[in-house]
Amino acid sequence: MPKITVKKRHVIRKSQISDLLRRLTDEIGSSADLFRSDRIERVETDASVEIYLVNKKPLLMGTEAWGFPTLRGLIEHPISERRVVVDTGAVGFVANGADVMRPGIVSISPDVRVGRPVQVVEERHGKPLAVGIALFDAADMERQEKGKAIKNVHYVGDDLWNLEI
Repeated sequence: MPKITVKKRHVIRKSQISDLLRRLTDEIGSSADLFRSDRIERVETDASVEIYLVNKKPLLMGTEAWGFPTLRGLIEHPISERRVVVDTGAVGFVANGADVMRPGIVSISPDVRVGRPVQVVEERHGKPLAVGIALFDAADMERQEKGKAIKNVHYVGDDLWNLEI
């Protein structure tokens, strides 16, 4: 992501909160309740995804089609859904923004769907390293032996990670 410029922020209506939580529930199921709040703010930026503040922290991001926790959200509220585990050799590359290649993947949760967000975690401690968009469904990714499997859209140290509001 290029440098994020915050244009303005505003509290979203209850109907918009319900829509966001519905999109989040479609992605991560009942874990969406971890992000429930009466006050959620939408930050208008020049980023390619919408950013939402929950209790003044950038914990959620999304598009019109999906909602997903940011890395800060995944660290604060760990979830088990949409999880791809990478080996130790891939950690440095993924944490620096590289796309996830199939040989570095150790395990894939069965709920991974093509074109949808996934969390990329390291194998030793299960800490989130990145949020990416799956290029294959879980079954197809399992069969794949080489090539790119996940497009990295948000990683530790990028502009969204360093966003101060």
